Amino acid sequence: MTSENPPILDLEVPLIVQIASRAMLVKDVVGLEQGSIIEFPRSADQDLEILINNKSVGLGTAVKVGENFGIRINSIGDLANCLE
Repeated sequence: MTSENPPILDLEVPLIVQIASRAMLVKDVVGLEQGSIIEFPRSADQDLEILINNKSVGLGTAVKVGENFGIRINSIGDLANCLE
């Protein structure tokens, strides 16, 4: 790579850390209220999925960074594929 970055490298893409997902019946969704707990079919100690541009690129572990949430990357795939 040259010392000058191509303009595409200055574009922003969405990065999502997905804890879990599930389908719910509409009757259960409309019954949600403050304090409701939604259970997911996944262990709390499993790695979290990392998505870039809505494409899965790796797995990581939740960490605390000061007062914020962060992700420690445990495995990462080919990042070029997520930019297509």
